[in-house]
Amino acid sequence: MPVAAGMATAIVATAFGGPEVLTSVEVETPAPGAHEVTVQVRAAAINPVDYKIFGGAFGPPDPSKLPLRVGLEASGVVTAVGEGATAAVGDEVIVYGGGAGGLFASEVTVPDSAITRKPAGLAWEPAAGLLLAGVTAAHTVEAVGVENGDTVLVHGAAGSVGLLAAQLAVARGARVIGTAAPARHDALRGYGIEPVAYGDGLADRVRGLAPDGVSTAIDTVGTDEAVDVSLELVADRSRIATIAAFGRAGDAGIKALGGGPGADPGTELRAAARPELARLAGAGKLEVVVARTYPLAEAADAIRFVAEGHAGGKVVLLP
Repeated sequence: MPVAAGMATAIVATAFGGPEVLTSVEVETPAPGAHEVTVQVRAAAINPVDYKIFGGAFGPPDPSKLPLRVGLEASGVVTAVGEGATAAVGDEVIVYGGGAGGLFASEVTVPDSAITRKPAGLAWEPAAGLLLAGVTAAHTVEAVGVENGDTVLVHGAAGSVGLLAAQLAVARGARVIGTAAPARHDALRGYGIEPVAYGDGLADRVRGLAPDGVSTAIDTVGTDEAVDVSLELVADRSRIATIAAFGRAGDAGIKALGGGPGADPGTELRAAARPELARLAGAGKLEVVVARTYPLAEAADAIRFVAEGHAGGKVVLLP
């Protein structure tokens, strides 16, 4: 067993429930073993899946897992490396995937498969919030074959995944129409996205913007409206994808992506997308909107804010 490299502050859930079950504790950081690295965390991003995990949304709670470390994506600096690791001390990295978890902490030891080099021009906060939504967005754009000249309808274009998917589609030379609340329309225009309000009459409003038709649709919200309008406007159902409407995807003949029942997890594609997402973000061609930051010790308050559903961007913890 690796010896402790030092002590770190970490956020843990002491029970299954709401944000009130979270507390800050001192933990030992194990020295990195073979193909592992230790990372001093500079920023850690919150995602809805975080509170679903300690809230027991993924099956009956297992008390043996308590106290449960929390957090799935972060950014920081490598401070130690194990034998065979691909990183060096001092490397600035993004931590996501590869078996990493418990990243709401001041320091973590993770498999080197969980790290992606952080471009120098990308700040810690957006770097921390890039990859969980980013790999999902990249999967959607690839799955429906977005290319130059396409007209793409993105449902939920102001959300974390939707905004990144829309930006990736724009970068491929597509025309992007994105659904969002009117308050978000000006912001979407800044990314080259043509906004449209969701709600009754959506299909007609999209037709008004794109009388020559829509070639592909990406649903990041999972509503019946998103599925129905996509089916109405896109002739080729293989060019419609959803990351949320798993119950309807099979019957409708559209692509379901992610972790839902019957969905394509896209594991290899998502892992392969990480360096390119980092490159695009570092070059200023892909923006992660950071809505608010909180000190690590205020993780419970930060998660309450995210759970309200109106953050308007990523919420990031700063150790």
